[in-house]
Amino acid sequence: MNLPNKLTLLRVIMIPFFLVCLYMQTQPARIAALVLFCAASLTDALDGHIARKYDLVTNFGKFMDPLADKLLVCSAMIALTAVDSAVVLPSWVVIIIIAREFMITGFRTLAAEQNIVIAAGLWGKLKTIFQMIMIIVLLLNIDNVFFNVLSWVLIGISLVLTIISAGDYLLKNRQVLKG
Repeated sequence: MNLPNKLTLLRVIMIPFFLVCLYMQTQPARIAALVLFCAASLTDALDGHIARKYDLVTNFGKFMDPLADKLLVCSAMIALTAVDSAVVLPSWVVIIIIAREFMITGFRTLAAEQNIVIAAGLWGKLKTIFQMIMIIVLLLNIDNVFFNVLSWVLIGISLVLTIISAGDYLLKNRQVLKG
């Protein structure tokens, strides 16, 4: 197993540890959750960079990397709807974001059956970046006006980018639905 795939697996392995720390609700545990989430998010950028730079792209990586991203981000967002924080992530926002992920995953499956490979687009990458930043700010759990407003702005941007990226993805690949 190559390094990028090991980093992807490490990201998946970190998720339960992140969740345990987050649910412990103590300051040291919340800091540990933040560090674990940041480290896991960095492995996302790192594994893709290494795989492309050193031509280590594998079918396992193509499958597991996006799955690991979705598991990390969705787990964090679901958990943030239930923890005691300065700003609690609304469950309806998480439902919309996860619904988009299911829709796009189903769409990709349909495309794969037609031997169509769909690359991630700019809007999808921006969506993921803003979702990760939003989660980090929410994990910081700083209860002051600036961070409360910043949290809500990032939640809004993440939601808008989720909707735009879904529309862009479907529009650019509408030939899949014709097949």
